[in-house]
Amino acid sequence: MPTISPEPPRESHQHREMAESFGVDADRYDRARPRYPDEIIEWVVSGSPGPDLLDVGTGTGIAARQFLAAGCRVHGVEPDARMADFARRGGFEVDVSTFEEWDPAGRVFDAVVAAMAWHWVDPAAGAAKAAEVLRPGGLLAVFWNVADTPPELTAAFADVYERVLPDSLTARFLRNTTSAAAAYAPALTKAADGMHAADAFGEPAEFRYEWDQHYTRDEWLDLAPTTGTHTRLTPADLAAVLAGLGEVIDAHGGGLTVRYTTMGVAATRRSPG
Repeated sequence: MPTISPEPPRESHQHREMAESFGVDADRYDRARPRYPDEIIEWVVSGSPGPDLLDVGTGTGIAARQFLAAGCRVHGVEPDARMADFARRGGFEVDVSTFEEWDPAGRVFDAVVAAMAWHWVDPAAGAAKAAEVLRPGGLLAVFWNVADTPPELTAAFADVYERVLPDSLTARFLRNTTSAAAAYAPALTKAADGMHAADAFGEPAEFRYEWDQHYTRDEWLDLAPTTGTHTRLTPADLAAVLAGLGEVIDAHGGGLTVRYTTMGVAATRRSPG
């Protein structure tokens, strides 16, 4: 009998069913997802030659609102129509499209940013598209909020996922990852490689900022369903996971403090020629 070679693992941007699943509960997503440190927003704004900013994977507009408050004019691109509708209610113009297939219609920008979204974009095609729409001297900046829970809670959370969802990617991630920041390092490398491949940017530079956020039990259980491994769970499985996580948090005093690392990579658009 002939054997069939296993399908090679897909890159994050090829998981379209997950990438476009977050709008299943856009209200919860907008309410529960953490904002970005003011220091990161200010750093991007100070590195941009002007106020016109394109937000790739704008979602519900969390980062867009922060950039608007910092004085930017923000246009969004978002593949999930439900998320785009939410952002539009906040007053933003948002085109429903993947970034790779988006038609800029002649528009150009001073900065292109992606907050918690660039792993859903082909890094080479995305950097090339950013180069097309950036003015000379414009900034491409992609960044993520990466969360590390306390080690004793991480192990207990993994127990919950293994019990409820034995094949869960989340359980394997929690068991095998020394830190979430280390796990995201390849995403920064891929982003920088894409910027190099575009042959239109200066040398990419990595940046990071660490901060803490405390969550009550209810706040953590509000956040958990907004992550990609949860958005497509059945209601029964999600309820079982949340019940288990709630029991863990209750046993550890009813809350937890999470160490966040906001980490990213940025490069400046060179002048043509």
